Amino acid sequence: MALPASRIDMLGDELYAALRGRRTLTPLTLREPHIDLDDAYRISLRLLERRTADGERVIGKKIGVTSKAVQDMLGVHQPDFGFLTDRMQLPDGAVVSLAACGLIQPRAEGEIAFVLKKDLQGPGVTEDQVLDATAYVCPCFEIVDSRIQDWKIKIQDTVADNASCGVFVLGAARVEPRALDLAAVRMDIEKNGVHVASGLGSAVQGHPATAVAWLANTLARYGIPFRAGEIILSGSLAPLLPIVPGDCFRMRLDGIGEASIGFTP
Repeated sequence: MALPASRIDMLGDELYAALRGRRTLTPLTLREPHIDLDDAYRISLRLLERRTADGERVIGKKIGVTSKAVQDMLGVHQPDFGFLTDRMQLPDGAVVSLAACGLIQPRAEGEIAFVLKKDLQGPGVTEDQVLDATAYVCPCFEIVDSRIQDWKIKIQDTVADNASCGVFVLGAARVEPRALDLAAVRMDIEKNGVHVASGLGSAVQGHPATAVAWLANTLARYGIPFRAGEIILSGSLAPLLPIVPGDCFRMRLDGIGEASIGFTP
């Protein structure tokens, strides 16, 4: 049975207050044992409604928990999905304050971002249609975060919490999506000058465009399209990396380019 609208709004408002107040909540799945994915998505829309009422503007979407490494790390064995806003995007190379960005328990992901030149809407979206609709791909650091205590999340928790979104950075490189085999692209990440992670494009559902197609088709169930100009994050190519003040991250995607970000308290 679906959660009543009043409960949906209350939980979305709690997540919004946790986001703005930099605090965590008891997992929603412990408090609402019958919560399902549709409930979680409705909660995420309430959270988004509060954010847009506060002046944020939607500029894209994201898919997360796509690779086996991340699924095993979090104990969530299917992808999640959420929205990107303009206030979440940071400049490449920025050194930012965790507090100023509202981050609580952040972790870094390296991934391939797609920037669209055409609208795209499921159901039935294919990998080829994603590539045809993409203006370019570029390197991306996504800094994920969770308003759920100690990252003790199930799929309903992370979907309700806007797919555990924090902030993100796009590298300056712009590459036509058919110019290389995205599944074979290698990613390497350095943390404070030391190599800490590697991955391949194939880590996300076999091909990053397949992951993006999955997201388009999943959002179609809720009447949500992709729009020309939107940024679509396709998922992490390696396990999530914890962040503390003073950390600096640099990632390289072979054949595409680099992105970097650093952190202060």
